[in-house]
Amino acid sequence: MKVCLVLQRQFAYIGHNVALWLKEKHGVQNFCGYVYQRWSYDFLKNQKDVKYSSLLLDEDIHKEYLNEKLDLEYLKILEKKYGLPNLWPYIALDRVLMFNQVVREYPYNTPAYTHEEMMRIFQVKARAIIKFLETEKPDAILFPNIGGIGTMVLYEVAKKMGIKPLILLTACTEDRYVFSEKFDYFTDVEKLIAKNKNQSSSYLTQAKQFIENFRNKPEPYHPDVLNALKTINRRNQLKFLYPTNFIKSLSWFVQVIKIYFTNRKFNDYSDNFNPWYYLLDRVKRKFRNLIGTNNLYDSYTPEEDFGFFPLHLEPEVSTLLNAPFYTDQICLIKQIARSLPLHFKLYVKEHPLMAEYRPRKYYKELKKIPNVKLINPKINGLDIVSKAKIIFPITSTAGWEGALLKKPVIAFGDQFFNILSMVKKCKEIEQLPFMIQDSLENYKYNEQEVLNLLAAIFEDSIPLNLHQLWEQETDMTKKRLGTEQLANLLAKKIIND
Repeated sequence: MKVCLVLQRQFAYIGHNVALWLKEKHGVQNFCGYVYQRWSYDFLKNQKDVKYSSLLLDEDIHKEYLNEKLDLEYLKILEKKYGLPNLWPYIALDRVLMFNQVVREYPYNTPAYTHEEMMRIFQVKARAIIKFLETEKPDAILFPNIGGIGTMVLYEVAKKMGIKPLILLTACTEDRYVFSEKFDYFTDVEKLIAKNKNQSSSYLTQAKQFIENFRNKPEPYHPDVLNALKTINRRNQLKFLYPTNFIKSLSWFVQVIKIYFTNRKFNDYSDNFNPWYYLLDRVKRKFRNLIGTNNLYDSYTPEEDFGFFPLHLEPEVSTLLNAPFYTDQICLIKQIARSLPLHFKLYVKEHPLMAEYRPRKYYKELKKIPNVKLINPKINGLDIVSKAKIIFPITSTAGWEGALLKKPVIAFGDQFFNILSMVKKCKEIEQLPFMIQDSLENYKYNEQEVLNLLAAIFEDSIPLNLHQLWEQETDMTKKRLGTEQLANLLAKKIIND
């Protein structure tokens, strides 16, 4: 048994500890890795706990495009073998290539590379990854996500070679996570639903209790979503001027400049951004938030008939991967608005984690649509979901929350809850008015379907505060202990299955 791990930035520490647990508890001895960021690579090379037969650094592959001669015939061969049906989905997924997104400032809509450079980048990465997998021959690959050319190529090539991909996905239910062989639905959860179809699952009681608690007191599955907006106010924008904060900020920025100019050749290409651009981004956001957007928000009138569209993070994998043809949210909102019954409003609310990044002109464009109301993002999204007549997620958890609250849902992207018969997937935009009409007039809720899905999720998932382990935890002992259940679940998928 050989396991390949995608070791992405801070996930390198999580993935490495998973490997250590697999070695100590489950007898897996052979590992290799696909690594992002040089400091992660150096950590893995210098540690002595796990021996990796090979570590492929994405940054090193990327640099090769500079001297790579474009081979169109080779690309045509790759397109025929790995195309979806062409190779653009691999490139369009990559935020660095397509959006020049080295910081979150919005919008970064100018590609960082030319068309030919993109082709050469794809070429070098595909060539290196195919050689890597042919040499290492792992039995399974652990993905924390699929978020760029490298991971997408690794995923698709692995499937063609018969290597089992396992992607770590949030279950959007409490703090639970599942492993799936696909990124757009839960493969083993669906198998469990089919398996338990003619028998009662022991997890149904847990499912019933969860849905009862949720309906009595709806809360987001992740508390960080609720807390995200607490810092978005005018007073907080000036805290950096406090003497202590200003000194810390200045010291940090000097260090950033020093690293940028002394170690540029060693930096990960995805983080090798000009620090002055980063400073400009911060300043623009401060001024934008000082001006505020409160005067743009419309009244929240829950008693009127309305549909709900939650704005999504962008550019973000959730839409780039799961809904690649619905990434222009303003365009989509216009289509939804004109598809509603004449007396309906369409409520649009900003994503809590995006609230400080989008400029005022974006919201002003939305407000030009006659039947659209822009709702203050500090209003609890679940309250809006509970009052809405119909929900329109691209890939938002609002769709799952709507299904739990017995609301009609028309989704535009691929998500696990799309398997529910009462959730409709819009595949042709010209059919949207008819889908809305049917959903409002003929909606039929199936409680048992929801319970069966929840029961299967509880059976196939583990509780895991991944955000805390990935982004916040600095104690390596706690980070290691926090990954034990993750390793056990992975072992179940690759050994016991």
